Amino acid sequence: MKFILALAKRPYALLLGLLMLSILFAVSIFNSASLETDLTEYMPKTHPAFVASDDSEQLFGIGDAILIVLEDKRGIYNAATIEKIEAITNGLQQDFDAFENVISLTTANNIQSADGFLEVEPFFTGSTSEKALSTLEADVEANPMIYGRNVSKDGTATLIIAELTKDADTKTLQKDLLTWIGQWEGPQTLRIAGRPIIEGSLAELGPKDMAIMFPLVILTMILLLYFLLRSIRDTVLNMVIVLFGTLLAFGTMTLFHIPIYAVDTMIPVMLIAIGVAYGIHMHNTIHHLSTDFPNIGKDELAREAVRQMIRPIFMTALTTAIGFVALMSSQVLPVRYFGLFAAIGVLGEMVLSLLLFPASIHLLGIPKYKQKQQNLTKPSAMTRLNGVIMQRPKFIVVLSVIILVVGIWGTSKVWIDTSFLANFEKDSPIVETDQYVNAKFGGTSTLNIILSSEREDIFKDPTVLQTMDRMQAELESDSIVGNTLSLATFIKQMNQVMEEDTENGYSIPDSQELISQYLLLYEFSGDPQTLEQVIDYTYSKANITVQLKSDSSAVLKGVLATVESYQAAFTALDITIGYAGTGYKTFVFSELLLEGQIISLIISFGIIFVLLALLFRNVRVGIVGTVPIAITAVVNFAVMGILNIPLSSATALITSIAIGIGVDYAIHFLEHYTNTRLAGKNLEEATMETLVYTGRAIIFNAIAVMGGFAILLFSVFPPNRQVGALIILNMATSAIGTLTVLVVLVHYLDRSNHLFPKRINQISQRSIT
Repeated sequence: MKFILALAKRPYALLLGLLMLSILFAVSIFNSASLETDLTEYMPKTHPAFVASDDSEQLFGIGDAILIVLEDKRGIYNAATIEKIEAITNGLQQDFDAFENVISLTTANNIQSADGFLEVEPFFTGSTSEKALSTLEADVEANPMIYGRNVSKDGTATLIIAELTKDADTKTLQKDLLTWIGQWEGPQTLRIAGRPIIEGSLAELGPKDMAIMFPLVILTMILLLYFLLRSIRDTVLNMVIVLFGTLLAFGTMTLFHIPIYAVDTMIPVMLIAIGVAYGIHMHNTIHHLSTDFPNIGKDELAREAVRQMIRPIFMTALTTAIGFVALMSSQVLPVRYFGLFAAIGVLGEMVLSLLLFPASIHLLGIPKYKQKQQNLTKPSAMTRLNGVIMQRPKFIVVLSVIILVVGIWGTSKVWIDTSFLANFEKDSPIVETDQYVNAKFGGTSTLNIILSSEREDIFKDPTVLQTMDRMQAELESDSIVGNTLSLATFIKQMNQVMEEDTENGYSIPDSQELISQYLLLYEFSGDPQTLEQVIDYTYSKANITVQLKSDSSAVLKGVLATVESYQAAFTALDITIGYAGTGYKTFVFSELLLEGQIISLIISFGIIFVLLALLFRNVRVGIVGTVPIAITAVVNFAVMGILNIPLSSATALITSIAIGIGVDYAIHFLEHYTNTRLAGKNLEEATMETLVYTGRAIIFNAIAVMGGFAILLFSVFPPNRQVGALIILNMATSAIGTLTVLVVLVHYLDRSNHLFPKRINQISQRSIT
């Protein structure tokens, strides 16, 4: 406290230091800030699932690709359209270094037979004569490896698949490709889909979203603070505090070369909404001190304001920071870094609020407030609330229990989803293109099933291939699965053409020798590289690619359950099942998200309980102090479950934030109530005074926080809007719970001599009836 007061007495030095730090952080943000949208960078590199996935991706060349859809409603089998497909394919390879390989109807190979030998030749011969195009159409429709996968079954659309290099910059590529593809429009329609396009769009929209929300939340908070505080001076002080907190969070992030993730775009809104709370409570204390003691001097006012508020503000900032720091238990990197740097911003705001308000007194003098001192005998909202609490405590308890019961039921309906497409409006071009591709083709998302064995050549065994084929058939019976591709698919196609398209030719032969011959003939055909995508050179590891019509992790869970049902069958064949690719990583991402949410909640509640118990030297106070935030957490999850709002990387942050902020109300109430009782007031008088003074600040605090988070409702990202609405609900629940349920519980402890020593309770001259 002495250090804070000493710094506050040197306001010019303090402002100079603040300015220099702000410039440092601003320069760092300007030079180093970058938005990260690559899903692979969201996950811990050392996680076993990701290590195994990365190894399999390298072995089989699994990677993301951009899907260019060319649609010709007249049908694609005409000279102009085929020539355009070929020109686009060649142009992508020549004009972009980001593409490793480009596959289209004009480059794809067809498996055929001639004189007892397998031949692998391109579908497109280079001729666009009527006869050649008719043959092309017939060959495509006869080959299920391309029909319905790369070419729509109605013959009006085809895919051009551009596989990306590992170091491709999706943000730059997405912009350049959208411009480049425009030259090929008309009369055919062109669309672009795929995860890289989604990532690039997120990278573009994120900064734009922040550029809109940041000035909007500043303007809103200025107006709201002035309306609540009626003081230009205190409004300016609050805004300086929250803006510095935002600079501190992002500046520290960039100084340590941590990328900004999409979820981090909410940090400015959160820090601005949270930071004003400390200023509001400082304003409230200075206001009452200067009103109650008109002749108080500058030094005394600054000292007394800091003395009264240093403990509650420090504890409220600490508990809020704990709510954020608890997120670091998550293995999901955006959530972890969000928690760390939001906590840094909160602690910075706390320190600055304790410095700037007393410094302003030394620099500008004692503030003049227009508000008059509260009259405790005059009926007001708080006095009426006090009457309700005194007369109907049982009603409040029963209502709280009902809310908890309904909340627990609603919480059971919460589901997890990490869909990247959920970040866009349902009618956005990104989503509409994705839906079009899913309807016309196999799907825009993939899951790679990796089968492994210690035995070489095991995947030449007919029993193994037939088991794979049965599993693929069951997977394809699921409406969410577009199609599957594996070595079994190749063998079936080889058998069909070698059997000269007999009725039962599209099947796995029963002879391992015949299968080995097919594979040998295929290798001699001049296209062995294609097989490397589905089998390794020892035939001991196989890759099954499953195309999905959704990128939802919730949908993927059902697909994985089908695969796991074959675990026993493959185990009997000495084969283990593993997974790879972005589809699987998305699922693991969702599991880590849930695990992190549970751990962070336990940590938050545990640490906050301990801090409250230590702060008030009473374990029972620690318990009752967590009741309002426990109700808030249950209500939050209940609303999510009832309204079908998924637990995502954005909404997973809400509860920890709500706990960290919501407990602030309990701390301020308990601090003032305790001090008032220890000063000799009886229970009813202490409650009335606490509700009038601290209750007013709590309401102002909640309104300011809700107003700040309300700006998220204007975000272009639907998950951000969900976060904004839910935090508004949480803040209202926390404030109401503190001013009702907590008061009832404190009364119970106080009357039962569990809150203070008996000698304090003997001071009371009245009891609650």
